[in-house]
Amino acid sequence: MSPVAVRLEMVREAIRADPRFELSTLEADRPGPSYAVDTVRAVRADFPAADLFLIVGVDQLRHFATWHEPEELLRHVRLAVMDRGGESARTVADRVLGEHEPVFVPVRRVDISSTVVRAAGHEGRDVAEWVPAGVAAIIARERLYSPP
Repeated sequence: MSPVAVRLEMVREAIRADPRFELSTLEADRPGPSYAVDTVRAVRADFPAADLFLIVGVDQLRHFATWHEPEELLRHVRLAVMDRGGESARTVADRVLGEHEPVFVPVRRVDISSTVVRAAGHEGRDVAEWVPAGVAAIIARERLYSPP
């Protein structure tokens, strides 16, 4: 796993040009294990009246019941679920979420994941086609996914 400071730097670089995004260090600043429900509780405390959404892919939704305190998490947020890998979020949501109705987010299919980026780096390939140039520069500088 990449050091926290480097991961934060990559996120900062990835969102730098888009004012709609803001970096939060809530999870990085918290000692010990960090669970989504803890982060959501902290955000809810800061923004009690906000409509909070947690964006997940259908691949993560499939395992949602195994998350730490999933029912408590759903008390604070509404899930926004995206299809991924050709799998329908609607089909999985009906099976996994019961009465909780997520928001389904139509997205253009992008066949890339962090796993693919790390594997490409491990193979010595350039990852610049998949990540912003500044992020690719940090990955190269830190030799994050370089071959052993």
